[in-house]
Amino acid sequence: MVNIDKHIDEETGRYELVVTGEVDASSSIHLDEALREAMESSQQILVDLKGLDYISSAGLGVFMSNIQKIETESIRFVLYGMKDKVFEVFEILGLDQLLVIRKEKEEALEALK
Repeated sequence: MVNIDKHIDEETGRYELVVTGEVDASSSIHLDEALREAMESSQQILVDLKGLDYISSAGLGVFMSNIQKIETESIRFVLYGMKDKVFEVFEILGLDQLLVIRKEKEEALEALK
């Protein structure tokens, strides 16, 4: 089961998502909805994945399906805080080359600039 908390920083307009739990085939739709809402609301999106314990191919597909929109609409989109086992899955699929991924929030905020 996945939990996604959303927050918009009124001062900067930055949209922040905090994803915790597990993203599998049945819960990936919630991740997709949250990402689409974020991209409709802001040009700066920060995704905290510190609490993400597992992501299935369906969950990875959500990120993959949104890469083109991120690029064509020049959305600054940064993921951070992945556990090693989650990062390895992104790395195996080459998503670490297509998405901006940082270890810590401070680095992620810097990458949004």
